[in-house]
Amino acid sequence: METYTTVMTEHLNSHGTLFGGQLLLWVDNYAWMAASLDYPGKRLVTRAMDSIDFTASAPNGSILRFVIEKEREGHTSVTYSVKVCCNIPGDLTSLPGKKGEYKIFENKITFVAVDESGKKVPLAD
Repeated sequence: METYTTVMTEHLNSHGTLFGGQLLLWVDNYAWMAASLDYPGKRLVTRAMDSIDFTASAPNGSILRFVIEKEREGHTSVTYSVKVCCNIPGDLTSLPGKKGEYKIFENKITFVAVDESGKKVPLAD
């Protein structure tokens, strides 16, 4: 799955760039959407993220591209890779060397299928 969002003023930290917590919210939400589309009717919850390493910043007005791909499927869990790239429309002089799209974040996120009581259940029926 691939999706996009725009960094807006309400998403910024005190340095004027994307707040890391906001990015993690988007990563979790968009990866959950991909998993929910792949496993319709399943109740999926976030189990883990492999790492949190912000490799570059994203200023206000940036367009972020999220690429979410299924990496591994287990009996009750599924792992997706998530790559986030940034594109800054207009003037690029504020970020020398960042012309065009560049990667700002990448990780793996695992979801587990659960029943109404939170007990793990198989992904396949």
